[in-house]
Amino acid sequence: MCQKLVNKYNVAGPRYTSYPTVPYWDVETFSLQQWKQVLKQSYEESNTKEGISLYLHLPFCESLCTFCGCHKRITKRHEVELPYIKAVLKEWQLYRNLLGTKPKIKELHLGGGTPTFFSPENLTLLISELLRVSDLAEDYEFSFEGHPNNTSAEHLQALYDLGFRRVSFGVQDYNLKVQKAINRIQPFENVKRATEMARAIGYTSVGHDIIFGLPFQTEADVIETIRKTEALMPDRIAFYSYAHVPWIKGNGQRGFKDEDLPTPESKRIQYETGKSLLEKVGYTEIGMDHFALKTDGLYKAMQNETMHRNFMGYTASKTQVMIGLGVSSISDSWYGFAQNVKSIEEYYNLLENNIIPVYRGHILNEEDLKIRKHILNLMCHFKTSWLKPKLMFDELPEVLIKLKELEQDGLIEFERKQLTVTEKGRPFIRNICMAFDLLLQRKKPNTQLFSMTI
Repeated sequence: MCQKLVNKYNVAGPRYTSYPTVPYWDVETFSLQQWKQVLKQSYEESNTKEGISLYLHLPFCESLCTFCGCHKRITKRHEVELPYIKAVLKEWQLYRNLLGTKPKIKELHLGGGTPTFFSPENLTLLISELLRVSDLAEDYEFSFEGHPNNTSAEHLQALYDLGFRRVSFGVQDYNLKVQKAINRIQPFENVKRATEMARAIGYTSVGHDIIFGLPFQTEADVIETIRKTEALMPDRIAFYSYAHVPWIKGNGQRGFKDEDLPTPESKRIQYETGKSLLEKVGYTEIGMDHFALKTDGLYKAMQNETMHRNFMGYTASKTQVMIGLGVSSISDSWYGFAQNVKSIEEYYNLLENNIIPVYRGHILNEEDLKIRKHILNLMCHFKTSWLKPKLMFDELPEVLIKLKELEQDGLIEFERKQLTVTEKGRPFIRNICMAFDLLLQRKKPNTQLFSMTI
């Protein structure tokens, strides 16, 4: 990769799991009542046709991983499981009461935290009760995030029996020095055991998450991690950049110093080396930071241009409504976003008072909706077009000015009114999306809000 481009484009920027990004939500005018209105509108438009997605945030972890930027609660007390399950089911009841008809679930994902902190019996209770009062779409997909150190055959079998067919395991890196720095001691044998158990039970898609840019990590470490990963050949791989955001409240990113992190130059070498190795053994890059075998559903979704991106990451199909249950979860009605409170105690209190536990959000205006569509196209398909009237950008010249500079650097190409990201431009996809981000351009942050793009 050209060092000049790395230096130019290595700036703080969003990962675009949403547009507008969370720091630019208009929280001042947002209200719970507005959220209920746009959610119900979107649900009535889409539930019968495509169904909805559900994301369940299970925040508990027994130990703190110091690379993690997710919202979590560290505890070894497993008696917290049942009260939390009861609260999540109560939240789902409040949403069902609002929606008025039986929701049709197309996607369901368990994230965290550590979902396998919960016992197989309690996960069965949670999911079976949730499904008991819901319908299923014909082509539904259930998935969960498993910790290789504590995901048991019983966990895998219990969730398989409930309809789960996809699991992703957090690998990060196999070098012991790196693992100690991020407080995630996890031998290859544990990942191998969990992967092989999942396949033996019948899971059709097993994923591994690998991170580059971790403290003390070298190019040799990335090579060794991918060589070991090749021995297991997971169906899909998330190979993504460590997001260093220690300023976020509650973040666990400590136990190492900034100078322990790889330089931007060495970080990009780690990515380029890893990408090359993955492609050599049969993986195809799909979207930002993701790779899949050609037999995996996400690869097929990319080929069919049905791939979608939301707060759950990349998914094989789109639903207009995604409801997040649990503390800190974010919901998406397409016309609006809403995030739950982050304190478990406050979450419980609001639910006891029959209040949907949302504390902030954003209602999208017409400009937001147009830009959101372009950014989704770029993140999912590496191209976008404004031939359709609803996506016209002639009235937004500031976007076109930014795009001209990206074109001069060889990162994008124009053909009539279609933009395509070049092979050279794919590592800079976040920067390309930033050209469309008018909120970011109009109000530059005074402090750093996002991780570096490179």
